[in-house]
Amino acid sequence: MTRVPMMLFTVLALALAMGLATAVSPYASPQPDGLERVAGDTGFLDEGGLHAVQDDSPIPDYAFPGIEDERLATGVAGFVGTLGIFLVGYGIAWGLRRSRAAEGATAP
Repeated sequence: MTRVPMMLFTVLALALAMGLATAVSPYASPQPDGLERVAGDTGFLDEGGLHAVQDDSPIPDYAFPGIEDERLATGVAGFVGTLGIFLVGYGIAWGLRRSRAAEGATAP
């Protein structure tokens, strides 16, 4: 596969993923997940607290902070989260490709 079609595919796939994350995430079910449901059924839901990682999260509770409209805050969180994960994955792939190229250049 040539470089231009792969770049085009990547851009289109990223645009689709970000569009879906932004448009669909505000319509996620408000029902509790399985663990939260069991905690509520057994009566210890109110005893729990946030872990330090959750408390310091940049996007707590799947809503972008500072935005009053709940649906918009969730859509922005989906957009930012999708873009962030793409950048992390791209960075890892770039680093691996670069390290393999360096290994190949030093091999006899």
